[in-house]
Amino acid sequence: MQKSILITGCSSGIGHDAALGLQQAGWRVFATCRAETDCERLRGEGLESFRLDYTDEASMAAALAEALARTGGTLDALFNNGAYGIPGAVEDLPTQALREIFETNLFGYHELTRRVVPVMRAQGHGRIVNCSSVLGFVGMRWRGAYVATKYALEGLTDVLRLEMADTQVKVILIEPGPITSLIRENSIAHFERWIDWRASPHADRYRASLLRRLYREKAKPDAFELPASAVTAKLQTALESPRPRPRYFVTVPTHVMGIARRLMPSRALDWLLGKA
Repeated sequence: MQKSILITGCSSGIGHDAALGLQQAGWRVFATCRAETDCERLRGEGLESFRLDYTDEASMAAALAEALARTGGTLDALFNNGAYGIPGAVEDLPTQALREIFETNLFGYHELTRRVVPVMRAQGHGRIVNCSSVLGFVGMRWRGAYVATKYALEGLTDVLRLEMADTQVKVILIEPGPITSLIRENSIAHFERWIDWRASPHADRYRASLLRRLYREKAKPDAFELPASAVTAKLQTALESPRPRPRYFVTVPTHVMGIARRLMPSRALDWLLGKA
């Protein structure tokens, strides 16, 4: 029987590549997006696509119901992927901005997962794969909001994996480093909405580093950057391995930081991250 997967955040980047790659690999893919216009485009590409917004519980319920209606009540896998960033120093980050990014990057994942788990329990199997990041276990300047959500996601996922250990529902993390996507471009609107950088004590640092990176035309990939297909390859392994690992690293920086996190004292790791 053809296996089915619900994927979030499929308008571009990791989600889009995963949807196309898994469909080509024989999966029945439900590729969801926050905006209906993106769903229309994906349907034009031959994907089954409908709306799912992590900040809208009704849309999550409707999307899952639609997927189950199309399969006769089963769902083999969920890939929680959609997320965004708010670049800026932690002291410049309004608390309301933090609340809003958690709604998408963590609470939405949690709500959708809680709706999917009973389906997988009833059918006796399933895979829940959460897309975290190298920033889920090391922090970097200007990324405090995103880092906070990914650290929280890692903890919640680890506990869920422990609690599901007596079932055939496998819970897995994928931790990419630099991947070709639109996350930088998409974060500009959030930065401009929330961060008053001109009034910040970090204003000179914003000018010297963050603003240049945020607004520059990207002529070539960043160092060690991989295409989204690198994540899709690990995702397929996580979905199809008889005994999947709890976490899958993607890109050299993730492997390097995984070693550094385990072996280096905090001050030494801070020094290393400060060079990035």
